[in-house]
Amino acid sequence: MGIYDSIIKGLDEAVKYEKGELKNVKVDRIRIASLPRFHGQQIKVLRKKQNMTQQLFASALGVSIKTVEAWEAGRNIPEGPAQRMLGLMEKDEKLLEKYAIVSREQ
Repeated sequence: MGIYDSIIKGLDEAVKYEKGELKNVKVDRIRIASLPRFHGQQIKVLRKKQNMTQQLFASALGVSIKTVEAWEAGRNIPEGPAQRMLGLMEKDEKLLEKYAIVSREQ
């Protein structure tokens, strides 16, 4: 089967599925958690829980120190990927160590 035929077959199946004409079709439903919304003081508290300076925190997140300063001062709000990462860090304080983003020496 050529690419054109494969695409047409897939589109035809999608239309039939939407009309309820396809039976015994396995459907996976995926739910995406809503994006957390961290603001100034929350970010500062999270950073301090990590026992990090703004510079270390910025490096761990892959942003500039100016960005972290602006977040904590409330001048800017983190965008999607940073919000997601902050949410993960809040849920798991050892996340950065688990994934070798940060290593701590005693």
